[in-house]
Amino acid sequence: MKKKKNKTKENIITLFYAITAAILIRSFLFEPFSIPSGSMYPTLKVGDYLFVSKFDYGFYKHSLPFSIPLIPKRIFYTEPKRGDVVVFKTPEDNKTDYVKRVIGVPGDKIKMISSEIYLNNEKLNRIRINNEPYKYFDVIRYKEILPDGRNYEIFEMKNQNNYFQTNDFDEVEVPKDSFYVLGDNRDNSQDSRFVGFIPKSNLVGKSRIVFLSFDPEIGSWLKFWTWYKALRKDRFLFSLIPQNG
Repeated sequence: MKKKKNKTKENIITLFYAITAAILIRSFLFEPFSIPSGSMYPTLKVGDYLFVSKFDYGFYKHSLPFSIPLIPKRIFYTEPKRGDVVVFKTPEDNKTDYVKRVIGVPGDKIKMISSEIYLNNEKLNRIRINNEPYKYFDVIRYKEILPDGRNYEIFEMKNQNNYFQTNDFDEVEVPKDSFYVLGDNRDNSQDSRFVGFIPKSNLVGKSRIVFLSFDPEIGSWLKFWTWYKALRKDRFLFSLIPQNG
């Protein structure tokens, strides 16, 4: 009987250590996220599973599960760079996780004219890659190039959609400790054009890599025989860090 009690105690202690280790890793090293929408196509696709590093921008309550307020202010802070794909809590409710790309950092002046971004009065260079279908629309894929040469790919609808007013906005200056973010799928993204600037206090982490991608239109996790076909093999360990050159 005593042996059985000791075994139960050991199992409880082992479980406690395992849960504690998982919480620490999730809070201070890496946290997995899944992509439920198409706002970051072509960089991120629905069904992507990615690792977000928690240490890049320092730590705050949003680093912790359920945003437990154990860290009163952000510590070990490093400012995000233009081009970083960041996860943050939307200012609309300070609860929902969004993933977007940083375009403007504090002090930047930014505007959009006919879908083209002007950063500090200089138009971002972009190179047309090709036309391709996206859902029910035809889109143009571009390579967009930041002033430091880092680049990434975006989608623009071939036929402009004036209803959502995604193609133009007046110049704004990014305030201190805030960021201007856009989705790479420029005509299908709820970003700073609609929710405003993102305070540094809302940052969760930096998206670094897609470790698994599963096409929900092809397979289901509940049907193991569909897994192989649904796995996007070309996106295994797909880097989310902007390229140079």
